[in-house]
Amino acid sequence: MKNILIIDDEKEVGNFFRHLLEEKGYTVKVGLNGEDFKKFIQQDLFDLALIDVKLPDTNGLELLKQLKATHPLCKVVIMTGYSTVKTAVEAIKNGASDYIEKPFDDITQLEQTLENLLSDEEASSQTDVDKLADTLGFIIGNNQGMNELVKLARKIAKKNINVLIEGETGTGKEVLAHFIHHMSLRYDQPFIRINCGAVSETLLESELFGHEKGAFTGAIKQKKGIFEVANNGTLFLDEIGEASQAIQVQLLRVLETGEYIRVGGESIRKTNTRIIAATNKNLAQAVQEKTFREDLLYRLDVVKLSIPPLRKRMEDLPLYLDHFLKKLGASHLAFSNESIKLMKSYSWPGNVRELFNIVKRAVTLADGETNTITPKYLPDKLKSNSDSQKNEWNLVNDDLEAYLTEWTNQILSFWKEQDHIDLEKVLASVKNLEKQIGRLFVLKALKKHAGNRKQTAEDLNISNRKLRYLLNEKGKM
Repeated sequence: MKNILIIDDEKEVGNFFRHLLEEKGYTVKVGLNGEDFKKFIQQDLFDLALIDVKLPDTNGLELLKQLKATHPLCKVVIMTGYSTVKTAVEAIKNGASDYIEKPFDDITQLEQTLENLLSDEEASSQTDVDKLADTLGFIIGNNQGMNELVKLARKIAKKNINVLIEGETGTGKEVLAHFIHHMSLRYDQPFIRINCGAVSETLLESELFGHEKGAFTGAIKQKKGIFEVANNGTLFLDEIGEASQAIQVQLLRVLETGEYIRVGGESIRKTNTRIIAATNKNLAQAVQEKTFREDLLYRLDVVKLSIPPLRKRMEDLPLYLDHFLKKLGASHLAFSNESIKLMKSYSWPGNVRELFNIVKRAVTLADGETNTITPKYLPDKLKSNSDSQKNEWNLVNDDLEAYLTEWTNQILSFWKEQDHIDLEKVLASVKNLEKQIGRLFVLKALKKHAGNRKQTAEDLNISNRKLRYLLNEKGKM
């Protein structure tokens, strides 16, 4: 017999779930607030809890944390209104199994969600996820960041909400978008991609919204737009940060109302298209710079998924290599340990896309000569990647806090020295701190601008000469 806990200050909601679930043979306890919650969890163990995000004396997130701390095996569903979807997504990050939106329009889907949670179908569900990921060429691997990302992507895939995917160029944003589409209830409907940065403003407007015959020179016949073709499906807006202000205004209207007008047309059309947008830019910064609309970002950023760069996923490098060798029909080849070591020390500014191109090049050169891909088949940029460069990249991404902690401890040890203080050593350490922090900020900005020094200098408000000076300084870490 499964025990279910309902916490909602609306008595009608509690009565609805009591009637729905007791008919199915479950034991149901219903509470109205945080006090009821505390009383019930002290008395019983529960298999599933449905908790409203807004309660008179507390909030659902706090109760979720308490429940996960004391009853970690209990599955939790957060109940929310549309305006608090972001809070519900935060709940999933904190351990909730799912969230459901009020009012409960689709009772059949609601019953299915609860049945799945209560029937321990997680294992078979995970098998389906792994099969889909393999089919799409989506490497999840063992990286913690990627696994947390996929866990959240799975939970929000079936929701009718927009998603913003952030990640550097080549990290696999489109593959993740495909994964979300295939995990969604729209899996059998169209998935259409358009690159907002690769099409001119005029053509992009026509591509998105369609046009009437004679709307502009060359419009010799009527054309359906992507929003019309992708109706009930998914539209993937790649590089959304490159969309012009005019296009942004029109996208905002579609997102707010589901309405659009063909170029040269007069009639208003409706669309039920889910938007997944992707960017390698910092859109919050673009809003500050007045190049991206804040209201559009608010509409797109209902759920944000940030894909970690490849250099943060080096533990899964062998999985990527095996996958690409198989994809290229070269499973008989293997990379030597020395080659893998070189690849792990490289910073991969082009991420997974760059890795695939390097594997393809190596296979072309090595096939027919050897079954082992040694460093001689790798490009020079990998072989010339020094240990110091590797350390700098790792420091920028992982160890700044550790470095500052170590430096602070060193200064404090000087301060506590009673017998003899070497002030020159203290001052040298302070100078070294300035030097290292400057270099780290430069390296971080270089990564952001894909190695473009001119853009990096402008971003940091320093001269090119100062940038070169900071990069050439070689202080000990």
